[in-house]
Amino acid sequence: MIASVISRPALDMRRGACPALSAPMMTGDGFLARVPLTDMITPQQLAEICRLALRHGNGILEISARGNLQIRGLTEASAPLLADMIALDLPLRDGLAVEVPPLAGIDETEIADPRPLAQAIADGAKAIAGLAPKMSVIVDGHGQLRLSDLLADIRLIAVSAADDICWKILLGGTEESGRVFNVLRETQAVEATLDLLRELSTLGSKARGRDLADNTLDAAMLDQGRSGMPASPRRQEAGPFGLIRLSEDLHTVGIGPALGQASAERLIALCKAAEALGIEALKPAFNHSLLFFGAKQACETLADFASGAGFIRSAADPRCQIAACPGSPACASATIATHDIAATAASQCGELLDGSFTLHVTGCAKGCAHPKVSSLSICGTSNGVSLIAGGKAADAPFASIAFADTNATLRCLSDLVGSERREGETSAACLSRLGPLRLAAATGQS
Repeated sequence: MIASVISRPALDMRRGACPALSAPMMTGDGFLARVPLTDMITPQQLAEICRLALRHGNGILEISARGNLQIRGLTEASAPLLADMIALDLPLRDGLAVEVPPLAGIDETEIADPRPLAQAIADGAKAIAGLAPKMSVIVDGHGQLRLSDLLADIRLIAVSAADDICWKILLGGTEESGRVFNVLRETQAVEATLDLLRELSTLGSKARGRDLADNTLDAAMLDQGRSGMPASPRRQEAGPFGLIRLSEDLHTVGIGPALGQASAERLIALCKAAEALGIEALKPAFNHSLLFFGAKQACETLADFASGAGFIRSAADPRCQIAACPGSPACASATIATHDIAATAASQCGELLDGSFTLHVTGCAKGCAHPKVSSLSICGTSNGVSLIAGGKAADAPFASIAFADTNATLRCLSDLVGSERREGETSAACLSRLGPLRLAAATGQS
């Protein structure tokens, strides 16, 4: 039965597909399966997942931008993976993706614990059929680590209203770009969210939250009373990397595989180091990170070990400023080796990667690794490489170059930004000011 699920012809590589553990998605290096964890696991459990990746796949694991753990290189003969994974007694999601920040419930700075609300929505959504495969609901208590930059069909944000706590509901986009629908108390917010999901289910399996915002709901209903709504607290820029204090006895440290991908052997070594230091819990998190929980000294020592092993331990690492899909040959849709380009950019384009934007390197115009606008995108095509400024991967390029010229062109653009950037100006602002024509001239095209 499991084998028939894995080999069913409906599997494809469209961007809307969701490669769940029981329904893997075909890629260039075999099937990709997502392990949808909902809570902390132990280092020993992650090590066992890595061993399963070696046994059933090609031994490559990923942590996605949303914090999903993924196993690559599965085959139709890898059907036992599902049964083996269940035997590990992991906290696996079943049904709609209702996401909360990685520190939910243990972060003293949260306005409210989002987990009860998220659970109520997840339970209620089990009776709603026909939703888009990648439908996402985010419930954010607004603590130290927030999911503000992740796209969501429906987003609920905790806000303080007088002496009460309410939940602001937004439709589509990020926290900044989503359209405000309402601000409600907890019980009302749950019912309103389930009503919105039911409305989406009637629109078909491709309908998303932005469709409600753009087409379905009365415009007067959306953004109603926006000026009188409680304001969300000023957004903090804290990311998952580095040491975070949770209490006197508990800290967490964010560590990430370069470009979100690591071999099973390297992750097993990291897990063994964590276990030896007395670290008993970890959790995949957004921005391709792993959060390890333990005593301060143990977390700091583990971060030193990880850095020496090639992992990312700081947001200042240039590799944090690059979003790259697996690329060729891992993905059959990709036409360029994205990780090679990204690695060269990280080591040679320091003037460009100042943290003000995410350099997007994609193997095709689907742009899976970074579906949002980027100040600079590098996109593989059938004829070479397209360069896009201030747009998405599928937008019109300001220049098209041969793949062999990619690294030299990136260095040229980095040098241009370094020489043209004004005092106090970011790379993103400089790229925007220079504009497509000036950038094209720098690449030898005009």
